[in-house]
Order: sequence, then C-alpha cells, then structure tokens
Amino acid sequence: MTPIWLKQTPNGITLNLHCQPGAKITKVVGLHDGYLKISLQAPALENKANELLLAWLSKQLKVPQKQIQFISGQNSRQKRLEVWGPISPEQIIQALKP
Repeated sequence: MTPIWLKQTPNGITLNLHCQPGAKITKVVGLHDGYLKISLQAPALENKANELLLAWLSKQLKVPQKQIQFISGQNSRQKRLEVWGPISPEQIIQALKP
C-alpha cells in the first residue's frame, strides 16, 4: 500500500514532507497531517535547511541530488519534492522508514 505522503506521477515520484529545522539530528520522525515528518539539523536561515534536506534525501535514496527538485514549499515547513530516476516507490518507502 502506498503511503499518503508519496505519489507516483508520470515524471517521477512526489514526496510531501513536513520539515522541522533546528533539530539535534536529521532523521525521519513519522507522520504529521498526511506528510512525512523529517527533523533537520540545519537552521531555517539562508536556505540551509533546504540544502541539507536535498543532500540528506540524495544520500538516503541513493540518487544524485540533481534528480530531486522542489515543486513547492521552499519557504514553508510543508514541502513538495519530486524524485526521478531509477527508483521505485517501494525503495523510497524502505529508505525513509522512521
């Protein structure tokens, strides 16, 4: 079963994330209002949290960072990102388990 925060699209896979900057460690926390909640070690200043999120997702999903892009929410805690490339929804679910 596909989780509510993940959606397969013709272009790739869309992730709905709720990000909490300023945490002690970057990790998946669980669900928050239908979003996958991720705590980020970086502060929400000067795009640092967004840069950390992209780098961390790239490492967790084992895809190049250029294959992950923001659809919306760069200035919000609720973010929509798209991942494309040779990765399945199942692989993303495995990689982003809390």
